[in-house]
Amino acid sequence: MKLGRSLLLGVGPAVILAAGSSGAQAGAFGLRSQGTIAIGQAYAGAASGAVGVSSLFWNPATITMHPGYSSEYNITYVDASARVSAGPGTPTLPFGNSGELAQPAFVPATYSAYQLTDRVWIGLASAAPFGSITKPNNNWSGQVYSRTSRITSLNFAPIIGVKVTDWLSVAGGPTIEYFKVKLNRAIPSVLAVPATAVLPGAPTGVLKGDNWSAGFTVGATLTPVDGTVFGVGFRSSINHELTGAQFTPFGNAPIRVKLNTPEQLTVGVTQTITPDLKLSAGFEWMNWSRLKTPQVVNTATGTLSPFPLNYKDGYLFSLGGEYQMNPEWALRAGVGYEISPIDVSNRGTRLPDTDRVHASVGASYQFNEKVTLNASYAHYFAVGNKRIAIATPANPLFAGVPFFGDVAADVNLFSFSATVRWDNPKVAEAAPIVRKY
Repeated sequence: MKLGRSLLLGVGPAVILAAGSSGAQAGAFGLRSQGTIAIGQAYAGAASGAVGVSSLFWNPATITMHPGYSSEYNITYVDASARVSAGPGTPTLPFGNSGELAQPAFVPATYSAYQLTDRVWIGLASAAPFGSITKPNNNWSGQVYSRTSRITSLNFAPIIGVKVTDWLSVAGGPTIEYFKVKLNRAIPSVLAVPATAVLPGAPTGVLKGDNWSAGFTVGATLTPVDGTVFGVGFRSSINHELTGAQFTPFGNAPIRVKLNTPEQLTVGVTQTITPDLKLSAGFEWMNWSRLKTPQVVNTATGTLSPFPLNYKDGYLFSLGGEYQMNPEWALRAGVGYEISPIDVSNRGTRLPDTDRVHASVGASYQFNEKVTLNASYAHYFAVGNKRIAIATPANPLFAGVPFFGDVAADVNLFSFSATVRWDNPKVAEAAPIVRKY
């Protein structure tokens, strides 16, 4: 069946590439590389349908903006850079700096929208909403806090959308997510040795676990007048109970960790200024503060070990626009400001995130009536306080040795996608589908 084949095509690339998700760009360990067009205008209008079929990730109700049968296939190369330089007050300062923490990676996202009737659509979104890989030098001044860290995810969202009236659409569906964590750090080889004596060549402790779980996504679009679209989308928290193991020189143990991913609320507005020019604005909130301090449970003994995160909420504010230069070419650009859930009060060496400014450009080329090719580039500038200060046992991150340092970081995104119409666009748009079952 043609529909089933295309939906499977939409899932396949994400399954193959999700393990490479890296370079968090949405605060903490969030990934924002969910659509090429969205990247090109700094995610402005993502919830109001201004970023193509990939708007389904932020607001499923935008599915009703795509007549007929469409798919979008996105791949983003994340070229992230992050370094932590240890400073005065760090006893292990002679062990050196982190070196390059970030690892380059490819992040996929695919979407399909299929119109069943003049009022009902179904679709599927597959993406990697969370991910981060940091890999400092194995021996460095912050090794007691972090060696290699890896977070990966894969999320599927089947969607059903309804055009309630000519000006109101609603949609929703479940989100099914795989989440995996592997965290390494240096530890003393003997219990009696204090953390301050963890020397280069110290053994590595490993904590790892994974889980499948589910949540939901809902959204609505409102078109009060021709040319103006408001949209709001919500992705629920997903309650993961990660199961795995902890490995140390003192022995191995089965573990369990409850981790709730953050809710995400996205609001967008898109205004048509002229037939060729559209301007958009966007706002996003992620409830990172719900993560608090997960407890690592040794399921063999019942003992607990805190894993402090203590994130705050994250926010993104953005403006962008698109200009249809001619029937084949469209140009876009955007700027944004992101408030990170991580600041000097909770910043560690494992994920030294900061506030950032987004600057992006992009273009689309309509190859023919069925295929449009899209490309975008974005640069994220780290701004604000970039200090790490883990000074005393009063700091929940404290692991027995003070650490002071500074972060230098930036991110480049190179994104490409293809939008494909599987039906005949002229037929579908000239005669809206009306089916009775």
